[in-house]
This record gives sequence, C-alpha cells and structure tokens, in this order.
Amino acid sequence: MAHKAATPWGPATVLEEAKVAQQVGGKRFSSVVQLLETEGGEALVRIAYTTDGIARRGPVTLRPRDVERLRASLGAESALAEALGWGGEA
Repeated sequence: MAHKAATPWGPATVLEEAKVAQQVGGKRFSSVVQLLETEGGEALVRIAYTTDGIARRGPVTLRPRDVERLRASLGAESALAEALGWGGEA
C-alpha cells in the first residue's frame, strides 16, 4: 500500500485501508477508512468516500450493516482496527 496522502498535518503514508462498497438507487460508491502515519510518526485515521477510485471530501455516511462489514473486513492483526478501538479483532 505505501502511497502518500495530503493531510492538514502534512504529508502522510497510507499504512492500511479498508473499503466498503455501497449503493443507493443507481449510485455506486465506496466508503474508505485509512490508517495514516505522518512523517513524525503520528497515527491518523481518515474516513472518506470514493467515486471512480478518487477519494472525495464531505460527509461519509455508513449504515450499521456497513460498519459491521468494514469491521469484518479487518484482520485480527489490523492496526487500523486497533486505531478504531476494535481491538484488532473482527
């Protein structure tokens, strides 16, 4: 994964990412949760939505079943799950 992301705290590296595909009516998109690390070693969690593979700003809305799908997609050793307070267990 190791691609860069721009944040208000400066450049960061994407360490882990989880996506949940969603659809409402005819619109298809994905919500994405990323674990980032700044150049100074600070952990950040970024939540966005994507259309056509491009991350967009704006409110991100997840249904409870989407949150559960997101949680289930993270493995037992997931640093992202740990950062979200899920203890790294799906």
